[in-house]
Amino acid sequence: MYTPPFNRVDDEQELRALVAACRTGWLVTSDADGVPQATLLPVLWRGDTVVAHLARANRHWRDMTDGTPALVVCTGPDAYVSPSWYAAKAEHSRVVPTWNYSAVQLTGTLRLHTDPAWLLEAVTDLTQAHESGRTEPWRVDDAPEEYVAGQLRGIVGLELTVTGVTGKAKLSQNRSAADRRGVVAGLRQEPFARADEVAEQMTALDAVGDRDDAG
Repeated sequence: MYTPPFNRVDDEQELRALVAACRTGWLVTSDADGVPQATLLPVLWRGDTVVAHLARANRHWRDMTDGTPALVVCTGPDAYVSPSWYAAKAEHSRVVPTWNYSAVQLTGTLRLHTDPAWLLEAVTDLTQAHESGRTEPWRVDDAPEEYVAGQLRGIVGLELTVTGVTGKAKLSQNRSAADRRGVVAGLRQEPFARADEVAEQMTALDAVGDRDDAG
């Protein structure tokens, strides 16, 4: 992933928070002929591993063995940025469209799991992560035991040992304060929820910068 210095995210806590907020990631591997394969999966990044699972009927996993190199791409909010929002447009008009976004790429090697105990722990942890915060969170053991056992037979567990992490937050950091204010105002007028989320990220980043300047 192309990461100019002003867009690079290196703070581990921030990286983990972004992946947790994404909740899903694209698992990318290559088959025996080098053809890329990709599947969107719920993911859980804990310690130095990413835990996920996919349907046994999905042939993607059949191209994997223990040790297969893999990439997991987690993408956060993204939005189009119109050059008409920049204060610089009125000054010299040397502006062009762009796209703001945040993403984390995790690389490593895979291990496959079919053991029912491992799978049960994985789906329980994933469920708890995504059900937390609900008034009445659903639990795996809310379903009949024999039903859960049958469902586990229909999936294959995946464990990515993470060997590399690259984070990027492209949030107009290379623009002037006036341009950034214009982008935030423009995004808040867009009829897309993700645009407002990008505006929130930019506002939070500016707040951190203001505190750093004050300190």
